Amino acid sequence: MATTKNLCAQIPIDLHERVSEERERLGQTTSEYITNLIQDYYNMMENQKGGIQMTEKGRTMAFQIPEELFQRIKRHLERETLRTGKKFTQRDFVLNLITQALDEADAENTEEQNTPTEAPVAPRVADVTAPAGTDTPHEDNAV
Repeated sequence: MATTKNLCAQIPIDLHERVSEERERLGQTTSEYITNLIQDYYNMMENQKGGIQMTEKGRTMAFQIPEELFQRIKRHLERETLRTGKKFTQRDFVLNLITQALDEADAENTEEQNTPTEAPVAPRVADVTAPAGTDTPHEDNAV
């Protein structure tokens, strides 16, 4: 276990209540919850410096989804947060899904482009052809 140090701060009561409700909902101790918040904050700051600049290069996508689907997503995010010990955000979830779907579509597109197209099939000649000047293929069998 890493060496720890206490961190105290006076915060407004309404913010304290909000933190307490969310911490309880996630089933975390105050220490775990605050540690995850701070880690997420620093991770976000690092990502903005080295990755996506929300104000310059990022684009916003917004859409509505049914309440039932939203609740399913929230439950999934909570399970993943508990399983991994790191907060799994809606943004992370949606970006992962979009990236996965686009990677699969790109792979399918590449595969289709690399698959040679088949040459048209010439019509088949009948296996039995009638000799010239006859009505049936086999005159010996004609009645």
